[in-house]
Amino acid sequence: MPEIEVHVWYAFTDKTQDEGLVASCVDILAPSELERHTRFLRDSDRHEYLVAHALLRLSLSRFAGVAPRAWEFEVNEYDKPEVAAPEVAIRFNISHTRGLVACAVTREVDVGVDVEFDGRVEDVLALGASVFSPAEMRDLRSLPPHQQRRRFFEYWTLKEAYIKARGMGMSLPLDKFTFVLAPDESVSIQIEPELNDDPRDWQFKQAMPSDHHHLALAVRASDNPTRITITETVPFLA
Repeated sequence: MPEIEVHVWYAFTDKTQDEGLVASCVDILAPSELERHTRFLRDSDRHEYLVAHALLRLSLSRFAGVAPRAWEFEVNEYDKPEVAAPEVAIRFNISHTRGLVACAVTREVDVGVDVEFDGRVEDVLALGASVFSPAEMRDLRSLPPHQQRRRFFEYWTLKEAYIKARGMGMSLPLDKFTFVLAPDESVSIQIEPELNDDPRDWQFKQAMPSDHHHLALAVRASDNPTRITITETVPFLA
């Protein structure tokens, strides 16, 4: 049974401010990406987009002998991006949040990654009640207040990573699947039959790149052995 290799590279945007590095990122993006880049109103949003898409191209090129600027992309009916050219069996997903960008790359299997900055939500119980399953909310409410914020973002990033891996966006009801977080830090998922998916097909991984950033990965690995590597990088420097 072949091993599935999954790489996640993440970069802090405050480490990617060098003018030469920014120019290198601009140089490998496609005209359509540069046009979208200019439409962001805030400097921080423009920079996150630039670094995320440069990181994507560099990460894909680590997997295949293709120049970073040569990659072409298309989106499915739910706007999930995929490789359009060259024809290689590579799957990817990207995510960015305040101060952090991440890219997950593997071959042939579904993959999703999500990163979140935990300072952007004030009332985690109120928001959780609108998106979490009943079992997840019971777990969240059972925790003392000082632990609830971390648990909220553990659930939130896992849910985002799963729906991104499925490639169907918010058409999947978030309260129809439940994550179970075990004391040994293992993660499993329970899925309502109407979502037409097998929980046994999925593997999950969580990490905290900083004290305020959460990362979650979802991989449709089935029974295949999986090697997941999560690495900090700086585009063009590491």
